[in-house]
Amino acid sequence: MATIHIVRLHTQGLAQARKIALAWAQELETEYGMDCHHHKGRAKDALQFKGRGVSGTLHITPKQFELDATLGLFLGVFKGKIEAAIVHKLDAHLALAPGQVNARSVRGHAPLHINFFRYGGTGENIRCQRSTC
Repeated sequence: MATIHIVRLHTQGLAQARKIALAWAQELETEYGMDCHHHKGRAKDALQFKGRGVSGTLHITPKQFELDATLGLFLGVFKGKIEAAIVHKLDAHLALAPGQVNARSVRGHAPLHINFFRYGGTGENIRCQRSTC
């Protein structure tokens, strides 16, 4: 099994970060049929997500998002593309947040700007839906 670990710093505070995370969760549920559960805390939140072939947690704090995900055997083959798509989606949500100047990783890399990940050279989008994964 492959694992993904992503950290994104932000300047939104916990209330706005929570809204961003819930918007991302809504996207996971509607586009990919994943089950998401938000656990609200005093100093930080956790958003657990699970779908066919993937499970993980997005930790939400006033200053960062930290995502840990585990991919099943089939999806593990696409780890790089899936990780790039997650980074893109998180950065897109952060870019839409008011007052956000630049979403950046802990390592200082600039946000990754890509179109949704593609399978091979066929141009077909990879989408994990309940009936196909």
